[in-house]
Amino acid sequence: MLDFIHVADIHLGATPESDRGWDINREKEIYDSFRRVVTECEEKKIDLLLISGDLFHKQPLLRELKEVNYIFSKLTHTKVVMIAGNHDYIGPRSNYHNFNWCDCVTMLSGGEMDSIYFEGINTEVYGLSYLSREIFESKYDAMIPGVEERINILLAHGGNENNIPINYKKVDEAGFDYVALGHFHKPQLITERMAYVGSLEPLSKGEPLPHGYYYGEITKEKEKTEERYESNLSLTFVPIASREYMTKEIEVTPDMLSTGIVDFARNILSENGSQNFYQFILVGKTDPSILFDFEDFYRLGYVTEVLNHTLPDYDFDSLYEENKDNLIGSYIRRIRESDAKDGLVNKALYYGIEALLNTKER
Repeated sequence: MLDFIHVADIHLGATPESDRGWDINREKEIYDSFRRVVTECEEKKIDLLLISGDLFHKQPLLRELKEVNYIFSKLTHTKVVMIAGNHDYIGPRSNYHNFNWCDCVTMLSGGEMDSIYFEGINTEVYGLSYLSREIFESKYDAMIPGVEERINILLAHGGNENNIPINYKKVDEAGFDYVALGHFHKPQLITERMAYVGSLEPLSKGEPLPHGYYYGEITKEKEKTEERYESNLSLTFVPIASREYMTKEIEVTPDMLSTGIVDFARNILSENGSQNFYQFILVGKTDPSILFDFEDFYRLGYVTEVLNHTLPDYDFDSLYEENKDNLIGSYIRRIRESDAKDGLVNKALYYGIEALLNTKER
């Protein structure tokens, strides 16, 4: 049996949320998560650590390569195989060129398909690296493994028109025992044997949870009745991120005060982890006289955004009676007499009246 850990899009050197003045160092946390993965490999004697591109956020400095190489050098059993992605591509002046990796590391650094065979575990790993930021050619679609009786793994990075388009059906039918994908930061199983692992840590609020790595096991044996080999793959996602981005909706009612809504948000942080990043979306109806101080939300902790999608709880009947002889009353009457659907009528009433009342207040 072969076991492996699959990671991608680690983006060492990235500094998300560094402009907010928070007492956290996301660059260090990303490095720490990477170290935890390597430690897992060593403690559990994992056979292979597969890195499907973008180990670094940009062209790595020489000192960064040396630091990562030192982390890898602690591995006594695990073999590391990696490729460069579109962020850490191997340009003409890249420090990847001629870098002397420790014995356990293999970088498939060429721009065309290459492979490394590990006889002790009967496994061949295929892949290629980016030599430029963009590659428009479909480099994986015609790739097939060379020796059927080996466990064959493909490292691939891309999947859109600017970054190696992938025909997933063709790659799936090529005969690889596992296709370890990178580039997209959300974990996704494309087929039973093909998966995007996502980024190790979230890098922006647009990257929903979870984040971590895949642990996999592959067995491959020759079938007794046929002259062919049958492989079995098991794959488990392991969350490891120190923080996640969460979007939480708060249902607001007209009887809730601004401080009560903030208390509700505070409880959400307490229940779901104060270390995480939060986007709050306020929905429902509010007392028109209530004014929100959104700074109260941001003072709670790591709050990235507060969106107010609430509607004021207007009494349109009373408003009409009080304003039937002016523009507000005329607007209510015309909207109610229109042929629009109820949902559109309600939206037109809420937004129109709010605009007219604000104009009136000025």
